[in-house]
Amino acid sequence: MGRIKTTLQKRLARKIVAQKGEGLGTEFDGNKKAISIACDFPSKKLRNVVAGYVTRLMRRAKQ
Repeated sequence: MGRIKTTLQKRLARKIVAQKGEGLGTEFDGNKKAISIACDFPSKKLRNVVAGYVTRLMRRAKQ
């Protein structure tokens, strides 16, 4: 079983996908760079968790 993501992380990821969906893809590293440019996160861990969830959302949308 994996780690459960909080509502804050999911809400931020969905908001980023809705606003910047065309600049995101299915690669974690690319999404991490795009998210760090677009938004200012208070911590590196939060940025990485949100980038991971965005990657997951983009992979689901691609299927």
